[in-house]
Amino acid sequence: MADIDIRIQGKAGRITLSRPGALNALSYEMALEIEAALDEWAVDPSVDLVVIDAEGEKAFCAGGDIQELYDTAKAGDFEYGRKFWHDEYRMNAKLFNFPKPYVAFMQGFTMGGGVGISCHGSHRIVCENSQIAMPECGIGLVPDVGGSLLLARAPGHLGEYLGCTAARMDAGNAIYAGFADYYIERAAWPALIEALEGGDLEAIEKAALPAPVASLKAEQAEIDRSFEGRTVGDIIRGFSGSDWEQKTEKACAAIARFRPNAHWSLCAVCAASIALKARSAWNIGSHFARPPKAISSKASALRSLTKTGTRNGLRQP
Repeated sequence: MADIDIRIQGKAGRITLSRPGALNALSYEMALEIEAALDEWAVDPSVDLVVIDAEGEKAFCAGGDIQELYDTAKAGDFEYGRKFWHDEYRMNAKLFNFPKPYVAFMQGFTMGGGVGISCHGSHRIVCENSQIAMPECGIGLVPDVGGSLLLARAPGHLGEYLGCTAARMDAGNAIYAGFADYYIERAAWPALIEALEGGDLEAIEKAALPAPVASLKAEQAEIDRSFEGRTVGDIIRGFSGSDWEQKTEKACAAIARFRPNAHWSLCAVCAASIALKARSAWNIGSHFARPPKAISSKASALRSLTKTGTRNGLRQP
C-alpha cells in the first residue's frame, strides 16, 4: 500500500512509513500491515531483525491518524474507534514481545501511536531533531499504546510529569526517560541501515555517540517533589508556588489547563493514576489486559471531543 512499504531487504524485515505529508500518521490499515509483517517475520528464519523508519525529516510518526475516527464518531458510529484501538493495541503487544531485534529510527516527531510502533522495540535510535511525547492529555485522551509502561519505568515521578503535561523530549531527555537507547546523527543513518540489512546489529553500538545532556535529569528532584501526589489535586497543590514552576512556565501552563476544564482534569487524573499503578505491573500484557473498558473509555472521550469541536487539535503536533 502507498502509505507504508513493507519488504525484506537482505537479512532485515523492513518497514518504512511513507506518508510524510501527513507526518507519517499511523492509519488503521498501516497498523494491520505492521502486525501481519511481525507475525510472518517472527517465524521466518531468513529474517534476523526488523528495521522500521520513515520518509521525511519532520516526523517518524506523529501519532495515530484519527481523522476517520473523528468522522465516524461525529456521525454517531463509535464501533470503528473501538476496533481501531483494539487491533492497534494487539499489534503493540506483539511488537513488545517480538522475539528478534527491532530497530526503530525516530527522527522529528514521535508521538502517541508513533511511540507504540517504535519505543517498545529493542533498539531505539534518536537524532538531532527527535521530539518524543505522549501528548494524549493535551487532546483530551489518556496515554495508551502501552505508553503507560514506559511512563511507569521512567525515573522517579517523571512518568507522571510527562503524562500529565504532554511534555516533548529531545534526544537526551528521551534516552534519560527510557524512551530511546542510542543517539546517532541523522547523516549516519543510511549507512547504518545498510549494515543492519546485512545483519550487522553491532553496527549500532559502533555508530552511537554519547547521549546529549538531559535537562530533565537536572530537574528530577523538583519533578519528584511536585508530582509525588497520588491525585491531580495533590500534584497541583504541590506544584503551585514552587521555584521550579517559575522556571518551567511551559509545564506550568499545561497543568493550569486542568483546572478550569473538567474534561482535561479527568485525563490528567487518569494519566497520573496509570503511571502510579503501572509501577507494580511490568508485563506489557497488563497494560492491555482490560481492553474493553479502556477502549470504551477512549470511545467516550472521542464522543466528547466531537462535541467540543477540538478536531484541529487532533491533527497536528
